[in-house]
Amino acid sequence: MNELNPATPRSTLQQLGSVLWPSFFAAAVAAALFFSLVDPLKLAAVSLPDHAISREFGYTLGFLLLWLATASASAFTALLLRPRKDDNAGIDFE
Repeated sequence: MNELNPATPRSTLQQLGSVLWPSFFAAAVAAALFFSLVDPLKLAAVSLPDHAISREFGYTLGFLLLWLATASASAFTALLLRPRKDDNAGIDFE
């Protein structure tokens, strides 16, 4: 099987890795930029005044939410880039 063939099926682990790994790095950069400007304790005081959270929990929650957002965007892109089953009908890649 030709590995350069775009229609080559990928394993579930490869597909998951191709979504989660880049989104992890994007979330890390976004979190670093966001939290360089915003203090999680001040954000919590404005958004959740009835709940006491630690600064570390704020950083963790913020990173996980950013990772969820970037993973969703990456997953949607991966979904749009999947070839249709009938796209390669009659085409010989060798």
